[in-house]
Amino acid sequence: MIHESDIYQIGVIGKAHGVKGELAFNFTDDVFDRVDADYLIIRTDGIPVPFFIEEYRFKSNSVAIMKFEGIDDEAHARRFTGCRVYFPKALSDADPDELRWSDFEGYTIISADSGAVGTVKSVDDSTENVLFYVNAPDGRELLIPAAEDWIEDIDHEARSLTMKLPEGLLAIDN
Repeated sequence: MIHESDIYQIGVIGKAHGVKGELAFNFTDDVFDRVDADYLIIRTDGIPVPFFIEEYRFKSNSVAIMKFEGIDDEAHARRFTGCRVYFPKALSDADPDELRWSDFEGYTIISADSGAVGTVKSVDDSTENVLFYVNAPDGRELLIPAAEDWIEDIDHEARSLTMKLPEGLLAIDN
């Protein structure tokens, strides 16, 4: 079983590319090209699943055309559009002490002014403006910018982030 703490997000699957099962992979980290990795992990139906790479080629500095084993036609490939792609931390060439935004999935966000806000369900770091997708206790999904300047404290043991959020941010209706 793949544990969330053992992987980190490196991109998102875009559209199917062609009719042979290729996918456009929008990546934020090209670690899959820098290290010897046979597979990437794709979250399907909420579960991280390894997919073995048959081949890939770069389309741009942030998009690769990826072919995975077992995905052999356009219809099958289309089912992966929008899925998040992860990489095993154990295979990464990154500094193990360096934090990534995706490391905060599962952490509780606490407002320095008003207390618990919710739990980070996922992190969208595919653009320069990183967002925490937060499940609030009342069932709403909140989008909170992951701004370093707003973070006052990180408690890794308690898995919590204390943030100084701008007034009115939590009142915005998504």
